[in-house]
Amino acid sequence: MESKFGERIRTLRESQNLYLRQVAPLLEMDTAQLSKIEKGLRQLKKEQIPILAKVLKADQKELETLWLADQLMQLVKDEPTADEALKTVSKNIKNRK
Repeated sequence: MESKFGERIRTLRESQNLYLRQVAPLLEMDTAQLSKIEKGLRQLKKEQIPILAKVLKADQKELETLWLADQLMQLVKDEPTADEALKTVSKNIKNRK
């Protein structure tokens, strides 16, 4: 699965010349787990996003947004009415504000 979240954290990690083996222990996981997250094969726990944002000196809101977008994509990717459903959700969110 393509993961915008995974792509972004890999880009951030590599731009800072950090290795998987340096970042993974800070998230209390092994390098294989973090590699799978970067490849979109596994999901990071939401509670770990603030830690990751701090380690990678990244915008936490951006990472949370990409993480949630990946979650939604995984949920609706095979649904024929996904686009309409997401438009409805977006409208409902805007109306709540």
